[in-house]
Amino acid sequence: MVLGKVKNFFVSYDCLNDSNVPVFASGDFVSGRVIVEVTGEIRVRSLNIHAKGLAKVRWTESRSAGSNTAYTRHFTEEVEYLNHRDVLILHDRDDDCCDEAFTVLHSGRHEFPFSLELPQTPLATSFEGKHGSVRYWVKAELHRQWLLPMKTKKEFTVFEHIDINTPLLLSPQAGTKDKTLCCWFCTSGPVSLSAKIERKGYTPGETIQIFAEIENCSSRVVVPKAALYQTQTFFAKGKVKEIKQLIANLRGDPLHSGKTETWDGKMLKIPPISPSILDCSIIHVEYSLMVYVDIPRAVNLTLNLPLVIGTIPLHSFGSRTSSVSSQCSMAMSWLGLPERPEAPPSYSEIITDEERQCSSDLPAVRDEIEGPLYAYIHEFRFQPPPLYSEVDPHPDYVCGSMDRRPDNCPSR
Repeated sequence: MVLGKVKNFFVSYDCLNDSNVPVFASGDFVSGRVIVEVTGEIRVRSLNIHAKGLAKVRWTESRSAGSNTAYTRHFTEEVEYLNHRDVLILHDRDDDCCDEAFTVLHSGRHEFPFSLELPQTPLATSFEGKHGSVRYWVKAELHRQWLLPMKTKKEFTVFEHIDINTPLLLSPQAGTKDKTLCCWFCTSGPVSLSAKIERKGYTPGETIQIFAEIENCSSRVVVPKAALYQTQTFFAKGKVKEIKQLIANLRGDPLHSGKTETWDGKMLKIPPISPSILDCSIIHVEYSLMVYVDIPRAVNLTLNLPLVIGTIPLHSFGSRTSSVSSQCSMAMSWLGLPERPEAPPSYSEIITDEERQCSSDLPAVRDEIEGPLYAYIHEFRFQPPPLYSEVDPHPDYVCGSMDRRPDNCPSR
């Protein structure tokens, strides 16, 4: 009997999104198929899968201990997020019936489905950095008699969702700094910088509106700039390795001495980048917006505004740029109420002249309540209410009562 050959052996995921990219989150089910294409017939002893998620950090440091001696130290650390095994084909070996201990795959395409649930606990977002990574994959192994196992592996992406619609991430970020320039014993005027952004949380593809004011009272020509930075921090064996990368930047106009420049919402677009990683113990990915003034022959004046890049974009009704009044207006429009309440009608619109004349006809009960009380009621029956005045019509009475009140204010 001539044994067949394995033509193709790979893992395929059942993607639920429109982009046909396997992207999942904690608690999701990862499903797919192991596909085996053969020519002829093959005997398979077992087909296994191993799903794993791992955050790994690794770097080396070389140091010299003398003129001819040097040593290299390795720093490594790992955190496991997923470890799942499953068997798709299995036959226990039986020496008495060796031919029955295999599954025969005939020529053609064979698919073996699998499914696993990701842990409900928070997972680190997939990431590739210079000194570390966070990876998730499914590896399949095909075992046959007298042959080495065939292996294939395919990665999938995990996003730990960050919702930027939270009070912390919707809060504005602002700062102010100034710097006095010196040249030997001469001191020039200061350079001041104030900057503000609408919120702390953004998603890739959004635009950051930068509001800033730069005042140059020095004798030099300065240039205001802004830059978005990604900071990768790796931890291993008590050591820290940090990498800072420029993501996007913009440049303002040169600012001459005695001039002021204002940025009224200058735009900086966020390119497609990895979300922030804040909960992994060995890898952190953080972002910041640096608004600074480039000063020749001096250290730049810099403001760092922290950012969080999330995965759930801003809701239309959750924008912090809308004021409380605009939110109330929206609620009133939902209820069908006018945005501004109308003024009450005047007294003359309610009480007509006919009602005034009719009021002169005394009721039948006049004789029963004749006297000062009836005269008081009749006098003010259809009269408009008194007008408001900030001038007290009875100052003597108030002053007299105030004189009799004890003064408990210790500052008087």
